[in-house]
Amino acid sequence: MREDRQHIVVTGARANNLKGVTLRIPLGSLTVVTGVSGSGKSSIVFGTIAVESQRQLNEVFPAFIRNRLPRYERPEFDLIENLAPAIVVDQKPVGGGTRSTVGTMTEVNPVLRVLFSRYGEPSAGPSNLYSFNDPHGMCPECDGLGSTLQLDLDKLLDRDKSLNEGAIQHDNFAVGTNYWKRYAQISRYEKGRARDKDLEPVFDPDKPLRKYTKKEMDLLLYGEGFQTIRPDEFNNVAINDFEGIVPRFTRRFVKPGLDALKDKERKSTERVVTERTCPACEGARLNRAALDSRIDGKNIADYCAMEIGDLIKELERVADRWPGPVVPAALASLRRIESVGLGYLTLSRATRTLSGGEGQRLKTVRHLGSALAGMTYIFDEPSVGLHAHDVDRLNRLMLDLRDKGNTVLIVEHNRDVIAIADHVIDVGPGAGADGGEIVFTGTVKQLARSKTVTGRHFRATPGLKDSVREPTGKLPVRGATLHNLDKLDADFPTGVLTVVTGVAGSGKSTLVSKVFTREHPQAIVLDQSAVGINPRSTPATYTGIWDTVRKQFAKEHGVDASLFSFNAKGACPECKGRGTITTDLAFLDPVTTVCEVCEGSRYRQDVLEYETKGRNIAQVLDLTVVEARDDYFEDESIVRRLEPIAEVGLGYLTLGRPLSMLSGGERQRIKLADRLHEQGSVYVFDEPTTGLHMADVGNLLTLLDRLVDAGNTVIAIEHDLDVAKHADWIIDIGPGAGEHGGRVVFTGTPAEMAAGADTTTAKYLKASLPDRKPAAR
Repeated sequence: MREDRQHIVVTGARANNLKGVTLRIPLGSLTVVTGVSGSGKSSIVFGTIAVESQRQLNEVFPAFIRNRLPRYERPEFDLIENLAPAIVVDQKPVGGGTRSTVGTMTEVNPVLRVLFSRYGEPSAGPSNLYSFNDPHGMCPECDGLGSTLQLDLDKLLDRDKSLNEGAIQHDNFAVGTNYWKRYAQISRYEKGRARDKDLEPVFDPDKPLRKYTKKEMDLLLYGEGFQTIRPDEFNNVAINDFEGIVPRFTRRFVKPGLDALKDKERKSTERVVTERTCPACEGARLNRAALDSRIDGKNIADYCAMEIGDLIKELERVADRWPGPVVPAALASLRRIESVGLGYLTLSRATRTLSGGEGQRLKTVRHLGSALAGMTYIFDEPSVGLHAHDVDRLNRLMLDLRDKGNTVLIVEHNRDVIAIADHVIDVGPGAGADGGEIVFTGTVKQLARSKTVTGRHFRATPGLKDSVREPTGKLPVRGATLHNLDKLDADFPTGVLTVVTGVAGSGKSTLVSKVFTREHPQAIVLDQSAVGINPRSTPATYTGIWDTVRKQFAKEHGVDASLFSFNAKGACPECKGRGTITTDLAFLDPVTTVCEVCEGSRYRQDVLEYETKGRNIAQVLDLTVVEARDDYFEDESIVRRLEPIAEVGLGYLTLGRPLSMLSGGERQRIKLADRLHEQGSVYVFDEPTTGLHMADVGNLLTLLDRLVDAGNTVIAIEHDLDVAKHADWIIDIGPGAGEHGGRVVFTGTPAEMAAGADTTTAKYLKASLPDRKPAAR
């Protein structure tokens, strides 16, 4: 093949479902890669181009450094030419724990620390003394966290229950756990009597806590200074130093902070602790010397608590007073943040509280000030979480990166982002095994004339639906004041599809996901949190059918059901049931190969000799959901559990596909399928179109209609205007973001919004409508 230096050239890409894909991506241009969910977009862009760029870049470093960098396995392809260093801006949560804030992430805080160390009166000293992450600058009371956790014993203990009845209300202390045994099954240790079954227990495990004497309760909660024995799981005895519930809980769950805990532990702990603002620093995180240092009466914590738009005005006011690079550097960074629609954030905002869209834009902002050129910037659906108003700003940001001499590569479904592309690559034609091919390359105008699924939906803009449903009642929220909500009242109609709209940061999620669900706890919430999966989770295990399938195999052949589990007895001894073997080659890249012993089946060879209806257990895992439902299983309980997976458009997934390999859109729909048929309920969706192609949005709306028609109430927080047009009722929050939002600015039908509302959402809704008669009420 003749070398083409004007393009990134990929030849024979075969990652996941790619079928030997060959394509050319113009350098120095903005290219959008689109296609239905699961078609193979991410396999091309992230699994092949991004990984190979980062892998080859790492090879330029000495072995000592390379061994400390992330390891990337070589993707499956024949040839890639003209790669530039890739910077990947994905949707992964920003994270960083309690100590990470918008100010630390964007590196504005270090600039402000220099400003106050030079010009604050009185100066606290060097800039590190203004850092809440430095022992010399942090508040000594809360260690720079700004808040303290306090165990609430009334929430932790159910005093009407005994230890055997689960009196300690925390998952790690549940009946049967190791921690529970340390209180419910212990006796005082006496040397020489360790195996004496008649030893007197320290606590009566059947006695309700309310009947404990003060001495017994103090011992349970705060006791120490003696040893105990208890039986372990092997019928031996364990000898331990006794530690009361309070010191053990504080040491294990309070001192590390909530962000240091695993997700399940954190949720369980949040229910029994009270988080209070630190009384010493009043949430400012800093010690007294740093807080006493001021510029025009404001300290550095006051600066960080301002909305970024207001902080820009404050720094502009004092900029002329001090020549030099400090204030201009701070202003440049802050203006970049404001330029992407995040001027409502504060520098003190914890990064763990940011939405996916906010986090992604902040990651992008960090690259705007870079002097690097000739890079490849790769974005994963940057429009996620953005109002149409903010997508305009995002587009300018993408074009700015391109105009600096970079190649911009975007995986995206949004019409408005596709519209700014210099070049479009459409992957398809379908999903899973039906995808993995390039079905279109060309300009946006050519895409609009194409016959691909993307082309048809790109040019066909939906209008308002013909009629809306009448509500059967209402679910009220009164006087909501959480975060930026301004004594907000709202009525959510029942028996209809309600879409809550508004610019990013206006208070939609606070109103619905926080306040509404707190006041109406019966609501089923499907939010943007990750699916609870591990690398061994599959559609078969996630739907709960696998235990039934294994028992059916076991019953037919008269053997143990665990023989048919690739996580237990049936697992291939070579790969331990993974189907692949990853070899770590020290300073070289790791290599993953299909296990030669089981040939990727995950099972021992003798297990594969057992067949039911002409298939062995591994062949059953190779069935797609649709094949399994329609052609193989007759058990109604199995068919019933598979049906929702097919309903949400994931019928092409095989039963054994690891869920960790699914795209973001596929994972979102897996969660929806899991709770699809809970009837007579209130469903709350937080941006359900996340990761969905325009064609898949239509399928989603069909599902939401089905839920409503079955007697449910559906509430969706959503930016996608196709969803808003399809609503029976719209609640628009605004008018702006942050302190400029938090109010209901419109309620009514989509037709009423389009006809007369004066809000940002109404403006874009009207602009997106084709010439069509509006829906009747």
